[in-house]
Amino acid sequence: MKLILKLIAGIVVGIVIGLFVPEFLIRLLITIKLIFGNFLAFVVPFIVFFFVASGISGLGKQSGRIVGFTIGIAYFSTLLAGILAFVVASQVVPLFSPDQSVISEHVVLAPFFDIDLTPVMSVMTAIVSAFLFGIGVAKTETFALKKVIDEGKAVIDLVITKIIIPFLPFYIASIFANLTAEGAVAEVLSIFAVVLLLAVTLHWVWLTTQYIIAGLITGKNPWHLLKNMFPAYVAAVGAMSSVAVIPVTLRGVKNNGVKENVANFSVPLCATIHLSGSMITIVTCAFAVMTLTAGLSIPSFTQMLPVIFMLALIMVAAPSVPGGGIMAAIGILTSMLGFTETAIGLMIALYIAQDGFGTATNVTGDGAINVVIDQSVKHQEEKANV
Repeated sequence: MKLILKLIAGIVVGIVIGLFVPEFLIRLLITIKLIFGNFLAFVVPFIVFFFVASGISGLGKQSGRIVGFTIGIAYFSTLLAGILAFVVASQVVPLFSPDQSVISEHVVLAPFFDIDLTPVMSVMTAIVSAFLFGIGVAKTETFALKKVIDEGKAVIDLVITKIIIPFLPFYIASIFANLTAEGAVAEVLSIFAVVLLLAVTLHWVWLTTQYIIAGLITGKNPWHLLKNMFPAYVAAVGAMSSVAVIPVTLRGVKNNGVKENVANFSVPLCATIHLSGSMITIVTCAFAVMTLTAGLSIPSFTQMLPVIFMLALIMVAAPSVPGGGIMAAIGILTSMLGFTETAIGLMIALYIAQDGFGTATNVTGDGAINVVIDQSVKHQEEKANV
């Protein structure tokens, strides 16, 4: 919640600077924006590689039908949530968008200087390498290499939590200062309000869908199931971390009749791999940013489908910190949709502004997945006893 307040402060400060302060301060913020944007682009391949490789190598060591079943449901839920978000956003967002693009990479004032940081590899190279090493380590049980990957993940996690996340309000302030100087901030903020409302609405549409399906599969009352998970939803809105509210999620899942051994295994796993709420936010915000940004074309459904597939894969290994979902998604947005630095900055602002609600949707959705997994385990036990 503190990060959201800092982000809002960054937007306000950026607008004030763009309207009233001397030219040199705007140039200073533009300089900061370019340098930080270059640093972010440099770090993204490392985020993708270490988090995905660590996640795959860790999951690959586990065996059994229940693990594969849990991962499959979590991925399928995240994938369908992204498809729903794109279909709805493509119909709703254009109704509120300006007639022409209002954002460009053009800067009104030049920066004082720039620092060029060339990424050591492309995002797609990082993804392929992560799968190669992750699966390879899991199959060969190369513990020394697994330790290197996990320690690399810890280093990048530290970079995210101690450098990138704390600096984001200044980055957002620089973007909004430039947008204000260009005269585009009013249109951007009006779309912000629509997109955030749409994302939260879609969160609840998807939660309702998940629990109706879970109720049909298990024969339980979906509204009763959802009611028991509401404390976890409220806790996640404030914590903005699925991992941080695992104790509350466990209590809700067990209140829904899930066996303790199933809940103790599945809840922590889903907390790291099931991000349907985050996916809804990313896809909805991405469509809005593409609508507003000159040079970005709106993809068709068939063009967007591979992007959603890749985003769903990346979400499985997203960093479990506030803003972690968008940090993991930046590589896909830039490599497959051509997002520019300003577009990425707006995505970060939009995402973090509702991160608590997206996380709450992830966590509450975990409850629906758990009752389905529990039902599957019961069927397996009944077959074994026959």
